[in-house]
Amino acid sequence: MKLWVVIVNYKTPVLALRAIESALPDVRALGGWICVVDNASGDGSYETLRDGVEAMRAGGAEVPVEVIAAERNGGFGYGNNVAIRRALRAEDPPEYVYLLNPDAIAAPSAIRRLVEFLEAHPQAGIAGSHVEDSDGTTHVSAFRFPSPLGEVEATLKLGLASRALERWRVAGLPCDRTMPVDWVTGASSMMRREVLEQVGLFDENFFLYFEETDLCRRAAEAGWERWFVREATVRHEEAAATGIKNTARPMPRYWFDSRRYYFLKQGGKAELTLANLGWVAGFGLWRLRRRIQGKPDRDPPHMLRDFLRHALGRPQSPGA
Repeated sequence: MKLWVVIVNYKTPVLALRAIESALPDVRALGGWICVVDNASGDGSYETLRDGVEAMRAGGAEVPVEVIAAERNGGFGYGNNVAIRRALRAEDPPEYVYLLNPDAIAAPSAIRRLVEFLEAHPQAGIAGSHVEDSDGTTHVSAFRFPSPLGEVEATLKLGLASRALERWRVAGLPCDRTMPVDWVTGASSMMRREVLEQVGLFDENFFLYFEETDLCRRAAEAGWERWFVREATVRHEEAAATGIKNTARPMPRYWFDSRRYYFLKQGGKAELTLANLGWVAGFGLWRLRRRIQGKPDRDPPHMLRDFLRHALGRPQSPGA
């Protein structure tokens, strides 16, 4: 099989059905398969997805889609792993696995272009899409790996500091051309089966966020290139499925847990300590400057307090 598409749903079945429809033309043309995992939504999502796929088949068209129910909501990596393990166990395992968020819509030929790119670049193990919102505005979807200095740059929000720390700026890569990158967003990314067989699947200790960063880092350590492919575009209603961009609400605990686990896994306690100090210093200075300059407060409520409580408190497993 050429391609296996994975869509993980959690309480967004209408969006997921739209994502399926957007992927179907390329999947049919490539002789692929779509596996939709309902991550134990518990709100009738599984039934809605199952019935929606059956309705697509009612017209007689080929609909290479299956909907399966996960045993629990184990997070983004867990849900994707459910489908990826199914793919790797198949009699004809796919050459490529493509992840598409339920709140994303693949533009015509976007999936095909990722396949063509990987076939033309044998050292590329993972390729990510250009991501835009409904009005065509480009979202940052190509990144550098996180680091303690990157934490300072991200939280300080000062142009002079960002220029000085450019090489560590996580979200500082341009998304206007195809290029090699450190990591790509999991909202729309394609990976070779060989990468997964060599470095393993998603680390399920991450509930949500940082899991694709970790997978790309492991691929990099194994010698695989990671690329941002500008010619492949998806439209993404950013965070529609997670709500994390809603700054009227406190940052969810799973973000703190996943961030902590990432730095521990990448560089141990020393790197985590440096990253935490960098984050607190940068964010504290930003909050002070915001007040002095009278800038609007768009940070999540109690962000500094919650960060310090998490950093100083007893560690908990991500997603717990």
